Amino acid sequence: MTAKTPIELVLSQRAVMVHCVDDFDLAGFTEVAARFGQERYGFVVTPNVDHMIRFHEDAVFRTHYRAAAYILMDSEFAARLVRLMKGSRLPVCRGSDLTHALLSEVATARDRLVMIGGAPQQVAKLAAVHGLNIPHHDPPMGFIKDPQAVEKCLQFVEAASPFRFCFLAVGSPQQESIAHMLKTRGVARGLVLCIGASLNFLTGSERRAPVWVRRLALEWLFRLLQDPRRLARRYLVRGPRIFRYLRRARFELRKPVLTAEELS
Repeated sequence: MTAKTPIELVLSQRAVMVHCVDDFDLAGFTEVAARFGQERYGFVVTPNVDHMIRFHEDAVFRTHYRAAAYILMDSEFAARLVRLMKGSRLPVCRGSDLTHALLSEVATARDRLVMIGGAPQQVAKLAAVHGLNIPHHDPPMGFIKDPQAVEKCLQFVEAASPFRFCFLAVGSPQQESIAHMLKTRGVARGLVLCIGASLNFLTGSERRAPVWVRRLALEWLFRLLQDPRRLARRYLVRGPRIFRYLRRARFELRKPVLTAEELS
C-alpha cells in the first residue's frame, strides 16, 4: 500500500465514512448462507475494530468491503462501541460461530468445499470432525505480494468452482483482496467467507474466550492476555484510533433483500 502524504492522511481522517452492516444475527445469516446456492458468486466480510480502522485509512480496503455481498459485524465490542458513540444498534454475527455453524449444521459430505489458509492438520481435523471433504491450499507467508503465489491461489479456488462454501483464512486484508479478485475475474461460483483466525479457535490451537467473557464484550482483552507479544500493538497502540474515526463515521444497517433462490 502506498504511504499517504500528510495532507491525504488529514483529509482521510476528516472525511465522513459510511459503514454498512447487514441486519443478520448468526441464525439469520446461517439460513441465508444455506440457501445461497452455486449459480452465482458472493463474498462475506466480518468487520471488527481493526477492520473498521483499516476501512478509514485504506481506500483499497474500502473498495473490497463495498464489493462484498454481505457485511456481518464480527465484534461484540465494536457493536457496543458504535451503539454508545453513534446510537446505532448493530446485530453481531461472529465469523468463528458462523464457520462452525456452516460446517456442523449446513455442509454435507456431498458438498464441494474449499479452504484457503490454515495448517493442513487443522483442515484435516475439521474435515474428520464434521465428516466433510475439504480441499485445502495454504499460500506461503506474504503471498499477497507475490503475483505468482496469488495466481496459484486464485486458480485453486476457481478450479474447485462451483463450490458451496470457500473459506478464506489468510488474515486481513489478504483475504478480502483475494475475495475481491475472485469477483473481478468472474470465474468462481459459490459463497466465499473471509474467516480470519476462526480455524485457530475451531481446532483448539488458540484458546477462545469463555462465553461470559464474550457476552461482556471483552474477548479482545482475553486474547491480549493470552498472547500479549503478538497482539499488544494491535489492541493497545493501533486500536484506540477507532475512537477518533467513529466521531466521523456513519452507520447504515442494511435490511436483507432476498433473492428468489434464498426465498425458495
